[in-house]
Amino acid sequence: MRPDILNPLFAEVETLDGVGPKLKKPLDRLGLTRVRDVAYHLPERFVTRRAVQNLDEAGEGEQIVLKLTVTEHRGGRNPRAPYRVLAQDAVGNILALTYFGRASYTAKKQLPVGETRWVAGKLERYGDMLQIVHPDHVLEEGGDTLQRLCEPVYALAEGLTQPKMTHLVEQGLARAPELPEWSESGQVEREGWPAWRDALVLAHKGENAKARDRLAYDELLANGLALMLVRADNRRRKGQALVGDGSYRGKLALPFPLTGAQKRSIAEIEGDLAQEAPMLRLLQGDVGAGKTVVALEAMLIAVEAGAQAALLAPTELLARQHFETLRRMAAPTGAEVVLFTGRDKGKARESILMGLLDGSIDIVVGTHAIFQDTVAYRNLAMVVIDEQHRFGVGQRLMLAGKGKRAPHVLAMTATPIPRTLTLAQYGELDVSKLDELPPGRQAIDTVVMGQDKLALLVDRLAAQIAEGRQAYWVCPMVRESEGPEDIAAAEARYAALHERFGTDVVMVHGQLAPEMKDAAMERFASGDAKLLVATTVIEVGVDVPNATLMVIEQAERFGLAQLHQLRGRVGRGSAKSICILLRGDTLSETARERLALMRATQDGFELAEEDLRLRGGGELLGTRQSGEAAFRIADLDQITRLLPAAHDDARLLMERDGGLDGKRGEAARILLYLFERDFGVRTLRGG
Repeated sequence: MRPDILNPLFAEVETLDGVGPKLKKPLDRLGLTRVRDVAYHLPERFVTRRAVQNLDEAGEGEQIVLKLTVTEHRGGRNPRAPYRVLAQDAVGNILALTYFGRASYTAKKQLPVGETRWVAGKLERYGDMLQIVHPDHVLEEGGDTLQRLCEPVYALAEGLTQPKMTHLVEQGLARAPELPEWSESGQVEREGWPAWRDALVLAHKGENAKARDRLAYDELLANGLALMLVRADNRRRKGQALVGDGSYRGKLALPFPLTGAQKRSIAEIEGDLAQEAPMLRLLQGDVGAGKTVVALEAMLIAVEAGAQAALLAPTELLARQHFETLRRMAAPTGAEVVLFTGRDKGKARESILMGLLDGSIDIVVGTHAIFQDTVAYRNLAMVVIDEQHRFGVGQRLMLAGKGKRAPHVLAMTATPIPRTLTLAQYGELDVSKLDELPPGRQAIDTVVMGQDKLALLVDRLAAQIAEGRQAYWVCPMVRESEGPEDIAAAEARYAALHERFGTDVVMVHGQLAPEMKDAAMERFASGDAKLLVATTVIEVGVDVPNATLMVIEQAERFGLAQLHQLRGRVGRGSAKSICILLRGDTLSETARERLALMRATQDGFELAEEDLRLRGGGELLGTRQSGEAAFRIADLDQITRLLPAAHDDARLLMERDGGLDGKRGEAARILLYLFERDFGVRTLRGG
């Protein structure tokens, strides 16, 4: 139960003065749904203005405040022309206040001829005339502009203005209560940090590194403490010790001998499974490092011990691919492997449900459907979660309810995670790392090519297809999450390539109906179609050994890790593979560096570190956390500097200061609820 002291902060945003249905829409787009969100909506930057008596004292490009007298209004000859209001300063210098579009109506009201106004904005030159375009403030004499020379600039959505956002933030801060101190007192004193409420207020008033660091530290401490509570709770739970006899694993016919990293990871997992405390382990593996084999070995240990195992994939497409791979590899062992998704209906569904209940099914592969309330298992003791970053801590906890006792959990990710963020994102998990590629995996040539070479590239593609090879063509990610523009880009490219290659081309994107997506993927996987045009929906899991060419259009729009994931779709067979990064005409320095790094290395762990350096820590390697909130306050620099101390502080609270039961623990409970990491509190109650 959330502490009462936080209730004012968790009130809906509509309780703030001036927020109605119209204003709620842009606030929703910014994720500002409660008073707390508004109070934590920190400024992106600050505008520092200088008060001047006249224009002679000001420099071009400077943010200024000065007193002006309106002399003339000049409307444009057509609606698109600028609307100019001429005004004089104290010594007679003329300044144009320039407006475009509907803003001219505001100018007519705010700036009557002959009246004096305080004007704030950026001084610029247009031809021979000095001007301020769309002044930030126009106030009558006696207004508060001169008291606001350092002004916060907030991220906005259409329908919101800076003054309106500032007014809402002020209301949000007024509702922020004084909260007890949750950080270790020595840490606060050493850093010279203000108390929580003071830090929140100061962060909105100007550049204040100590206030910002204090707020970032709170977020990191809440996250670390919650993960430690989950981990401690997991160790208290009674699981099921699983000891295999090798009877199933001994019959496996693997295509390659296991690498040293695979053998090491399997041994670590086997050691965990033999304990009663449920395993919580993360298996990190670069593209093609052989995570699926490790997962199968782990699941077969459970089967050998007389239990069942499940593999959870984030999409139906991935679930189907995992099923085909596992079924093929497990066939010699005699283990019964089935696929179960939300699309299974009628007798097929009933048959699977019965098999899970009576234990005749050993391993089930599927989407979240395998954990619905209607699904019961005879003895589920081992769960593998693929593409772990798409599931949150809360979803990891949900799995505990499906076994008679808490099941062992192996989480897998093909996205190498920088050392800096492993602790922040997966602090409750032990980590195994696959940092070797199986023998036989080919190095992939990576080429950067300008858009002007498109015709040559299509000819090269035709030659590949003529040789019986297959290829991917990935279209640009226009927005962070796949939207209409991405699909339009894919459809336009598909139409152009379809003209050349006809029915050899298929297309996949996130908005296609599942049946159409599956049909297109099936045609490509079987070799019936030679070219797959797609958005980033094919980033992970697609395995077609005959595909030897990957084209990534407008590659500069992608993060390093995502480019690396896409490149990893080829090079899976014995033939030489090529990845072509098709770039736009203009490249930023960061984009240029990113493409150069892609040419220089195929080490995913090295690229992950560089990606973090280039992109920052707001999102993890181009794949935003859907299962749990990303860090909203802490940036990459703060994570790097403050995370070790926050982690130590959380451990100190757990080991020395009585956890959540001591005096400081009461304050820590408030912190967990404040940052919505209260799953940490729930583990204690449900333990």
